[in-house]
Amino acid sequence: MAEVAAPTLRLTGTVRARYETPQAFQVAGQIATRRVDAGQPVAKGEVLMTLDDSDLRQSLNAAKAELASARASAAVAQSDLERARTLFARDYLSRQAFDRAELEAQQRSDRQASARAQVEQAKTALAYATLRAESDGLLTRVSGEPGQVVGVGQPVARLAEAGPREVEVAFPSNVRPPPAGELLLGDETLALERRQVSGSVDPASRTWQARYRIDGALPAGVGLGEVVKTRFAAASDRRAAAAPLYRVPVAAVDARGEGAQVWRIVEGQARPLAVSVARIERDRALVSGEALKAGMAVIALGTHLLNPGMPVEALAPPGAEEPAS
Repeated sequence: MAEVAAPTLRLTGTVRARYETPQAFQVAGQIATRRVDAGQPVAKGEVLMTLDDSDLRQSLNAAKAELASARASAAVAQSDLERARTLFARDYLSRQAFDRAELEAQQRSDRQASARAQVEQAKTALAYATLRAESDGLLTRVSGEPGQVVGVGQPVARLAEAGPREVEVAFPSNVRPPPAGELLLGDETLALERRQVSGSVDPASRTWQARYRIDGALPAGVGLGEVVKTRFAAASDRRAAAAPLYRVPVAAVDARGEGAQVWRIVEGQARPLAVSVARIERDRALVSGEALKAGMAVIALGTHLLNPGMPVEALAPPGAEEPAS
């Protein structure tokens, strides 16, 4: 009986950034200029695209004019209020007239504050006509073109932020992504740690999408979008194998009674050992069990006739016997 390595699953993956953010304008309009291309590295605050801002500038001018008018109106109302206060103090003005002057001054002051806020909004909207990179990184996609009319929040580029890199792997629907694996880079391997798994199987590809952190730095030649090889421990029950597996002849597995077992000769008598069958491979079976050890000799024929304690004689001395493996 020989110990075998745990079965592995080899899949391809794609190198991704930890954060990949769509870049979009916060105001609608027509793209006037595009200053970047896909695959170009950018720095935080760098201009990516601009919109035609003629309408936004007109809105700002209108808001400024409204603010000037409101400021002048508020100044007149405040002057009238001061005059009314003086007259009211000398009993030359009724209480009702004074209250009316005070209310008018308050209303025009509120109008001035509203106009000032509209100016700030117009300035902000004008600034939004320039799309800037949110952080350092690499543009993996640029879809916006000059002359294109875009809406608020419509993605025009995709930014892979600088920082940690991950590997995205698609697992078959019948294999739950394991918590760890390995990234194979020629003669070098890097450990992978699962960060997240999709909440459900993708209905189109019938796969689980999983993201793995990379323990270590990638070689200089491995960039974003690179297809890489990965390796994971696989188990038929979707859990990592906890015990070593051993290969024995199929005929050595006795499935009578309360579960699978194999037989060995102990002091001339047959003794059963409980095992769990992991997989059947033609004429061999992969089994595990607490009492099993590599190199252990087991009875390969006639196990269905054996009973515990039955006298059994080996056909050849253990040293001359070819172990079943």
